[in-house]
Amino acid sequence: MSETSTSQHANANLTPALALTPILLLIAMLACSVYLFGADSSYGANQIALVLATCAAALVGHATGIDWRRAQEGIINGIGVGLGPTLILLSVGMLIGTWILSGTVPAMIYYGVQILNPSIFYAASALICAIVAISIGSSWTVAGTLGIGLMGIAGSFDLSPGITAGAIISGAYFGDKLSPMSDTTNLAAASTGVELFDHIRHMLWTTVPSFVIALAVFAMIGSSDAATPEEIAALQASLEGEFSIGPHLLLPLLVMLTLVYKRFPAYPAIVLSALLGALFAVVFQPGVVAKLAGDTEGLSAVFVQIKGVWISLFSGYVSDSGNEFLDALLSKGGMSSMLNTVWLIICALGFGGVLERTGILNYLLSQALKGIRSTGSLITTTVATCISANILAADQFIAVALPGRMYKDEYEKHGLSRLNLSRTLEDSATLTSALIPWNTCGAYMSATLGVATFSYAPYAFFNLLCPVIAIIYGFMHIAQKPLETEDAPAS
Repeated sequence: MSETSTSQHANANLTPALALTPILLLIAMLACSVYLFGADSSYGANQIALVLATCAAALVGHATGIDWRRAQEGIINGIGVGLGPTLILLSVGMLIGTWILSGTVPAMIYYGVQILNPSIFYAASALICAIVAISIGSSWTVAGTLGIGLMGIAGSFDLSPGITAGAIISGAYFGDKLSPMSDTTNLAAASTGVELFDHIRHMLWTTVPSFVIALAVFAMIGSSDAATPEEIAALQASLEGEFSIGPHLLLPLLVMLTLVYKRFPAYPAIVLSALLGALFAVVFQPGVVAKLAGDTEGLSAVFVQIKGVWISLFSGYVSDSGNEFLDALLSKGGMSSMLNTVWLIICALGFGGVLERTGILNYLLSQALKGIRSTGSLITTTVATCISANILAADQFIAVALPGRMYKDEYEKHGLSRLNLSRTLEDSATLTSALIPWNTCGAYMSATLGVATFSYAPYAFFNLLCPVIAIIYGFMHIAQKPLETEDAPAS
C-alpha cells in the first residue's frame, strides 16, 4: 500500500474522538509537566510527554489500519526532517565556544556597550537584526551570530534577557520574511504557486505595520535599572584583563555573514566560522586557550593549544576570571550544550511524523475547512491551522507546506488570490514557530540565545502581532487581493 493510499485509508476510518486522543493526551501531559517542573520542563519531562503521545498516536493508527511498521516509518521520516536543523544547532554550539575563546564574542560585547545606548537598546537590537536578516535571509544565522553578541551586551547593561531575545527574534524574523533568500519565503510562494517577489510585496501589508508597532513598544520599554557607566567601564576592564581585545577579532563574524550572504550552505558555513574562531584563538589568545586546556602535564605547546580548542568545540568555554558576572556571561557554548535541545527536537518531530503518517494531522486540518463562511473566517482558520501544525508537527516547513497545499483551492473558491494565502502562511506558520518550545525554531532560539521560550515569547512583539493583524485584515477586507485570471496558476 502506498503512502498516499495509506493516509487515505487512515482518514476513512478516523473519528474525531480517535484523532483527538493523542492530542488531548499530549496537552494534559505537557500541562502536568509544566506544573511539576516549571522552567525545567524542557529538560526531560516534555520529552517523555512527547514520546508517550507518539505511542498513543501509533495505537490510533493501528486501530484505523496502520500497522507499526508504517507508523515507525512516519516517525523516522519526521525525525529526518529535523536532521538539517539539528546539524546547524550542534555547529552553533561549536561556534559559540570558539568565538568566546577567540575573543570574538567578548569584542562584540566590548565595542557594543560603547556604541549602543541602553535607553534604545531593545529597539536598536531589533532594527540591526532586521537589516542583517534581510541581507542574508536567515533568522537562525542572525540569532546565532549577532544574537549571541547582543545577549552579551544586554547582560553587560543588566537588561532583561527575555526582552532582548524577543527583540532579536522580532528583527530576525521580520528580515527573514522579506528576504528573497529565505527558505520559508520561497517555500510559502512555491507551495501556493505564486511568484516570489509578488509574495514579498504582498507581505508588506502585514509585516511593516507589525514591525513598526513592535519597534515603538521596544522604544517605550524603559531601562532605568541599566548598569551605570562606571559598571560598564569595570566590565570592559575585566574583558581586557581576560582577553586581548581588538577590532580584528570581529573578522569571524564578518566572514560568517559574508558566507551566508553568498548563499553558502548554513551548516558548513557555521562550521568553517567556528574553525576560524579556533584559529583566531590560537593566534590571538594562546594564554586563554592554555588556561582552558587545564591539566597539560607532558604535552607540547602545540598539543596544549589543540586540547584547549578541542574543549571549546565540544564543551564550550568556561570563564574563571574571578568576576562573577563576567564568568556567568561567558561560560557557555560547545556542542554538548545543545544536546538537550536535540533530544527535544527528536521527540517532537517523531510525534509530528506519526501524526502525518497515520492521517491524524491531515484529518484534523481537513475538519478545519468546514464552516468557513467569510474571508475573515478563512484567514482565521488558516492562522489557527498553521499554529496548530507548528505545535503538532514541530517544524515550520511542514506548517507552511501542508496548509499551503490544502487551502489554495479554498481561497480561489472565495474569489481570493493565492497571494493572500501565501502571506497568511508566513504571518502565522513562519512567525509562531519560534514561540513553541518543542518546535525546531523555538528550541533553536532558546538554546542559542540562552533564554527559555516562554520567557522571550511575550516580548517577541512582531511575531505575536502579525497573525493578529492578518486576522483583522481578513474581517475588515483590508489588502485582500481578489482573484484574477493571471493570479490562478495551474495546480
